[in-house]
Amino acid sequence: MKRRNVIFGGAAMLSLGACSSGKYRRYSGPPVTTIVVNKGERRMFLVNQDKVLDDYRIRLGFAPEGHKRYEGDGKTPEGLYRIDRRNPNSRFHLSLGISYPNARDVAAARALGKSPGGDIFIHGQRWPTRKDKDDWTWGCIAVENKHIERIYAMVRDGTPIAINA
Repeated sequence: MKRRNVIFGGAAMLSLGACSSGKYRRYSGPPVTTIVVNKGERRMFLVNQDKVLDDYRIRLGFAPEGHKRYEGDGKTPEGLYRIDRRNPNSRFHLSLGISYPNARDVAAARALGKSPGGDIFIHGQRWPTRKDKDDWTWGCIAVENKHIERIYAMVRDGTPIAINA
């Protein structure tokens, strides 16, 4: 009887251990004080003061050249924004919201008679078993799922993000 309990108890512990190895990670290193995105290089840098903590290869909107002007243009915005929300239940694994549009973006889109759009995120992949080779988002910044797990743990709401051409 005791042997059976030990076997079942060990199996239960292994099962519970497997549950904790999901998409939520912990991070206890230096805080990310800024995110820098260089669209032309397809790189994103997580920075603490003047030190790069991590950098990642990224995918952008399907029409990546230039600043996002209105909803549906397929462009990733350029400028200074903040991380303003988190989505642990994203269709794209995990995601961090970017504070686009700002007042200037809204005014520019309205001058064209358009909506500026919104829901711009840093997020994971749409199909995790396939490597994305091209820009494919509607204006977001995409990384591999294993990378968004780390980014999600490292970056806090309110973190500034500079998105450069």
